[in-house]
Amino acid sequence: MSRQPTLYVTHGAGPCFWMTFPEPFGPHGFDSLKVYFSGVLDSLPERPRAILVASAHWEERIPTLSTSAAPSMIYDYQGFPAHTYQLKYPAPGSPELALRAQGLLKEAGLDAATDDRRGFDHGVFVPMMIIEPTATIPVVSLSLGNDLDAARHLAIGSALAPLRDEGVLIVASGSSYHNLRAIFGGNGQASMEFDAWLGETVAQTSGDRNARLADWTSAPSARAAHPREEHLIPLMIAAGAAGEDTGRAAFRDVIGGKTYSCFAFGAT
Repeated sequence: MSRQPTLYVTHGAGPCFWMTFPEPFGPHGFDSLKVYFSGVLDSLPERPRAILVASAHWEERIPTLSTSAAPSMIYDYQGFPAHTYQLKYPAPGSPELALRAQGLLKEAGLDAATDDRRGFDHGVFVPMMIIEPTATIPVVSLSLGNDLDAARHLAIGSALAPLRDEGVLIVASGSSYHNLRAIFGGNGQASMEFDAWLGETVAQTSGDRNARLADWTSAPSARAAHPREEHLIPLMIAAGAAGEDTGRAAFRDVIGGKTYSCFAFGAT
C-alpha cells in the first residue's frame, strides 16, 4: 500500500461551485479551484481507502472524530440561494477509522473524543463533492481544538501520520486567506504577502517548517490575512502529519483579487 500525501486545501467560499458570486469574484471566480479539486484523486499514488477531513468549521474542546456510519448534511452557511441547501454528499462514514484515529491521538498523549451525530459541514462536503463526486470513499470528519493552538495541532497531525501508510488520505480543509471583512474590498497585498510566506514555509525541512508554523503570527500580514485563525489551523494538522515530507503549493491563484493556495506534502 502506497503512502498517501497530506493536503491542505482552500475550500472556497460557502457553496461557491454551485452559484454565481458578484464582483470581484464574478461567474467564474472559483473555476480554477474546481479544476484543481477535480484532479486531486488522479494525482494520488493510489485511490485512498478512506479520507480523514479536518474541517475549519468544526471546533471542540478536544479533537473529536465523527463516528456516524451515514453522516448527515450540515448547511452551516447563511444567505445563499435556496438550491445550495439541497446539496447532498452521501459518502459513508467509517466508525472504524474514527476509532483508529482516536486511538492514535490517545497513544500520543492527546485527549480525543468521538461524536456519532456529527454530519458533513461545508468544510467537508464542498471540496469533497468535487474531489470525489461518486461519494464511494468513506469520509471521517475531525474537529479542531477550540484553543486554535498551532503547536497543539501540529502534534495532532503528527499523531495521525501512521494513517498515511494505511491507505488514508488526510485532507485539512480551511483557507489560506480568510478575512471576511476585506474579502470584497481592499487590495490583495496582505493575501499575497502572507501566501508567499506560507509557500516558503511549507517547503522547509520539517523542523524549520513546524517552528515557523507554530510562530505563524510573526509572518508578514499574518493577522490581516487571518483575523481569527480557524481557517489556517487545519494546515498545522497537514504539516504535522507530513513528518519529514516537504510541502509545495499544489494550487495557487488570485480569486476575487486575493491570493489563495492549496498545499501538498509528500508524493502527489
